[in-house]
Amino acid sequence: MSEIKTTSAKTATPEAAQKTRPILEIQGLTKYFDAAKGKMVHAVENVSFTLERGETLGIVGESGCGKSSMGRTILKIHDSTSGKIIFDGVDITKFSNKQMNPYRKRMQMIFQDPYASLNPRMTVGEIIEEPMVIHDMGTPKERKAIVQDLIQTVGLKPDHIRRYPFEFSGGQRQRIGIARALALNPEFIVCDEPISALDVSIQAQVINLLEKLQHERGFSYLFIAHDLEMVHHISHKIGVMYLGNMVEFGTSDEVYKTPLHPYTKALISASPVPDPELAKTKKRILLEGEVPSPLNPPKGCPFAPRCPHCKERCNQEKPETYSIGNHKVACFLYAPVK
Repeated sequence: MSEIKTTSAKTATPEAAQKTRPILEIQGLTKYFDAAKGKMVHAVENVSFTLERGETLGIVGESGCGKSSMGRTILKIHDSTSGKIIFDGVDITKFSNKQMNPYRKRMQMIFQDPYASLNPRMTVGEIIEEPMVIHDMGTPKERKAIVQDLIQTVGLKPDHIRRYPFEFSGGQRQRIGIARALALNPEFIVCDEPISALDVSIQAQVINLLEKLQHERGFSYLFIAHDLEMVHHISHKIGVMYLGNMVEFGTSDEVYKTPLHPYTKALISASPVPDPELAKTKKRILLEGEVPSPLNPPKGCPFAPRCPHCKERCNQEKPETYSIGNHKVACFLYAPVK
């Protein structure tokens, strides 16, 4: 990705400023959900990061760690408990639904399950056109032309426009979901585990399509997944989440090739190796114990109950996020020596 040159403040135009500022800044984002008996589910806990234009940020972590909740909170499907969501320089955190309307077109989502996210009573053409109808974009004739173009863009056939979702395979349905997300020509797309429900043979096709579209249209992706190998392939940066917390953040190569946090190291050690001989020599880091409940998270480090390096301090205090160059990690192993 080519480096973006900054413009001096005296000569910067609004258009130049828009190109140089990040598409998304998340500051201390926290989301709690009400649960039974007055308890709160700590879904997302004080998460901060920046996403540049045309960049992909991969978010990894095991099920229930808060990845999807974070993505939906950023899109304001859920209201945040605290923190800031700054989209293209505008703080949208407290925006009402009416205030969000202009931003909905610029922020879209590709859902995990292509079987459940498409209306079975609508044709493919109607599904893709629906966002444009809701936002009153163009004439019916113009919308039909856009639909036809999008169907071909995502690798479907023109005659598919009149068919229903049940007539398609999982991979084809996900392509329909991608076309629907593109209908409003967004700048930022949350990809919420878009390949996890697909066959392995189809996953690569969908990933290649997303990369091709990003190259052609300059989309910024928040790519949520379990598969670290796939996330390393598609992402410019990677964030690792555990129990709602961002425990490590850095460039794709930094996190994947030189992981710092004990949890990240365990995740990478669990990745399958295609070579049987190499697989025999690979050492796996086996974590003991269960993931703590988000209803009652640990007092100190969220990973302390399962960490092989846990000290007394880890059980009592929550680590700050320490920086090693551009690589960030929330672990006392990397705390500066006083």
